[in-house]
Amino acid sequence: MTNLLPRKLIEAATRTVARNRAAGRVVALAESCTGGLVAAALTEVAGSSAVLDRSYVTYSNAAKQQMLGVSGDIIETFGAVSIACAWAMAQGALNRSNADIAVAITGIAGPDGGSDGKPVGTVVFARATRGSDEIETDERYFDAPDRAGVRLQAALLALELLEP
Repeated sequence: MTNLLPRKLIEAATRTVARNRAAGRVVALAESCTGGLVAAALTEVAGSSAVLDRSYVTYSNAAKQQMLGVSGDIIETFGAVSIACAWAMAQGALNRSNADIAVAITGIAGPDGGSDGKPVGTVVFARATRGSDEIETDERYFDAPDRAGVRLQAALLALELLEP
């Protein structure tokens, strides 16, 4: 076995590592619905230690609060799958790391947990850059046949967001 993960995920991670290394950037992650999949993809790439500082897997709301400093008021008011929560996660990862950029991912991979307002496949992303007050967020709906498909598509987009 050469890699544990799908080839297209490894290819995306390889590009992300190479481009960040060339730019002299260090990255951090805050993952919820992807459960560490983005970090796993990055660490499949030899030399990724020059780029990846750390990754937080904050699957529960309590972990988001304890590890990243996400306010309970944000989760209570907007939900864990929201622009506000993703932004707070990204800021928390950036502030607690030595990274130049942090990306957060939170969503509903399914098969349960969706609602009319936030169906299964809804994933929210945020990117925080050190020294910038710009708020970069995105909400996507991934129409995948299963949980693995939602998580894979979310991981691929997160890798894109990590690129310079």
